[in-house]
Amino acid sequence: MPTEPPPTTWALPPATSADANGVVGVGADLEPGTLLAAYRAGLFPMPVGGGRQLVWWSPDPRGVLPLDGLRISRSLRRSCRRYEIRVDTAFEAVVAACADPSREGSWITDAMRSAYVRLHELGWAHSVEAWTPDGRLAGGLYGVHVAGLFAGESMFHHARDASKVALVALVERLVAIGATLLDVQWTTPHLRSLGALDVPRSRYLELLREALATPTEPFV
Repeated sequence: MPTEPPPTTWALPPATSADANGVVGVGADLEPGTLLAAYRAGLFPMPVGGGRQLVWWSPDPRGVLPLDGLRISRSLRRSCRRYEIRVDTAFEAVVAACADPSREGSWITDAMRSAYVRLHELGWAHSVEAWTPDGRLAGGLYGVHVAGLFAGESMFHHARDASKVALVALVERLVAIGATLLDVQWTTPHLRSLGALDVPRSRYLELLREALATPTEPFV
């Protein structure tokens, strides 16, 4: 079972106080208690300005991927047979790959990497990994699991469809453990092609309350 960290020392603004860009506030810290309080309140961190400012977001609309709405093409089903799925066997490697500064739009700073590794060590953050038959990490994703919520943070691939295969495995696992909400923050054309959709912030907060009240089996 996850270990509950000391509570945050910060009073986080409500998600509904976000400005037109979805910004709730700037500053605070990345302590485990602060991160968990944020996710439970409908917020998530993403630095801006090359990592100089820690910004907390609650976008409207919010991207979610309904667990019964994942679109799996024939080619993706074939790709699923090409990889071995593992969970939490290479968490730091997955985060490092997602944080690769050569990736377009890279935003995961060293401080963010360290913060999520700490959450992982406490049992709250998890990776789903796609491995090749010869033992290479081909792709994966990571995020935070709290009750019925999984807050997806980032994904990467070094081989065709590997991140999509990890996403398929994630959805299957969430269904199996009884989770109800997969938060993807913002939708992209890529995520929409897989079934992600936008919901109003008010609806997201309703779904979040339901998810946090839903007990689940352990992620791992």
